[in-house]
Amino acid sequence: MPVEYVEFEEARAAKGLRMAVVTGVPSPWGEAAKGILHVKRIPWKAVRLDQGNDEMAAWTGERSGPVAMYEDDAPRPGWAQILLLAERLAPTPPLLPADPIERARVMGLSHEICGENGLGWVRRLQGVHAGLTGEPGFPAGVADYLATKYGYRADDSAGYSRRVSDLLRMLADLLHAQRGEGSPFYVGDTLGAVDLYSATFMALFKLLPPEQCGIAEAMRPGFEQLDEETAKALDPILLEHRDFVYDKFLELPLTL
Repeated sequence: MPVEYVEFEEARAAKGLRMAVVTGVPSPWGEAAKGILHVKRIPWKAVRLDQGNDEMAAWTGERSGPVAMYEDDAPRPGWAQILLLAERLAPTPPLLPADPIERARVMGLSHEICGENGLGWVRRLQGVHAGLTGEPGFPAGVADYLATKYGYRADDSAGYSRRVSDLLRMLADLLHAQRGEGSPFYVGDTLGAVDLYSATFMALFKLLPPEQCGIAEAMRPGFEQLDEETAKALDPILLEHRDFVYDKFLELPLTL
């Protein structure tokens, strides 16, 4: 079922679950949140993020997306907050293990993908650095905006590829180990949160085909340009896992 977009005023006045999301590009944080709600069959209304809308910012508390708004609760802007809300609203199918040690492991791995200084965060800064230094990356205007918002510092740029590569290799090693045990999933033998995050965040390295993911051509290098170190660390098993998750559990084409 395609995502249902409504106008801001309708979303603000509605009950239940609403979520402000970035549109036009496959923002992995937003696509992961959409995927969680899809897997759990949680009904919701989507509103297109308008960063210049002061009323929307007052409602969500942010000028970023995704931000989940449930009933009259406080806004939930973080990936973990959205995941935990979804687990509460629809416990089945679970995306977090019941065992506390395994649950902590899943949350830790998810943070290394979604959190500050995690895979998505640093990979985004790679694209910013490329765009600001004349290499293929985010367009200059986009790169300037992201640089200010997410703490880009030119002095740190030498470490971006190393951090991204370390995380890619860690994820690939986990998948290879699981494949050796007969499982296509990161943890255990069922779909979990890490699978959804890994699959959606691969957009930052290799986009889905155009018929499945429509995106302005000017934005494509910011997602797909790879330096030598990053390209070497992007094990094919990561994209194989992405394709498996989208084919079996998520909805295509993306509704951007």
